[in-house]
Amino acid sequence: EKFNATSQDAMALIVITLQAFAGTWINVFIFSVFCIAWVKKKSLNSVEKILLFLGFSRFWYLCLTWLYSILAIIYPQCFLVHPLPQIFAALQSFFNASNLWVSACLCSFYCIKIANFRHNFFIYLKVKIDRMVPWLLLGTVLLSLVIGILVYDITNRAHSNNLNSTTPGNFWKLTIRMDNNFFLVFFISGFGFTTAFLAVIFSALLLLFSLWRHKRKMQANSGKNLSMDAHTKAIKSTLFFFFIYSINFTCLVLTLIYATKEENSAMFLILVFQCVFPTIHSFTLIFSNPKLEKTLLRTVSCAKCKACMR
Repeated sequence: EKFNATSQDAMALIVITLQAFAGTWINVFIFSVFCIAWVKKKSLNSVEKILLFLGFSRFWYLCLTWLYSILAIIYPQCFLVHPLPQIFAALQSFFNASNLWVSACLCSFYCIKIANFRHNFFIYLKVKIDRMVPWLLLGTVLLSLVIGILVYDITNRAHSNNLNSTTPGNFWKLTIRMDNNFFLVFFISGFGFTTAFLAVIFSALLLLFSLWRHKRKMQANSGKNLSMDAHTKAIKSTLFFFFIYSINFTCLVLTLIYATKEENSAMFLILVFQCVFPTIHSFTLIFSNPKLEKTLLRTVSCAKCKACMR
């Protein structure tokens, strides 16, 4: 069939393409830096392992989101072909869950490592957390895989029973009747989103409280110094992450609400914000990690030198 995109479709395609390009480039950079370090050193520390996996999952999530948007706007009829919509739903669910859970693991890791509490259980976690990180990442993969398989199975049954293959027009207007199958998908997705968000809330609040308390002690003892400036920067970084993660969680909930409605504008805005979160957060991680920041600046300097030589 002929390509018949509206101006809104064209705008959505341009915005999502730009966001996906920026996000994939940033996450490829993060993944490449730690892959090279892994090959050279034969080992990575806990933060580097988390960032390596986070860059990998976000790269594929953004690629799938971009490809999904391209096909949905240019050739929506392909989603009537079995099992393309089921595969897209399963893969997006897998990498989206990985992205959310690894982000939550990173926030929890920083909380356990940086926060200073004297509770026995917290001290035990601080000692054992480095050994727990590989198991946490493995658990994240298995949990995301289970969610992806369930979403594939449920979506497959729902599409087989309820998809009206004669529905003409844009992909956004495909009508799928809300039933028990989709309620189960929403329940599983919502449970996963909420659990990860609660982990981020508790970790961020504990970390903020510990940093604020330590900052007050330093102010009372020695006034303003470099250590206090570092604590202030850490507090601001934690608040920023909590803010953008909250926006992303809100968008995920709205995605579940608008999934069966023909609200093109709302779904477009939600998709834009969902692509913004992994891009902005990954960019922030680069400048909060000395190794990534140094490598990025060196890469940019080399690129400028080569450009000047030409």
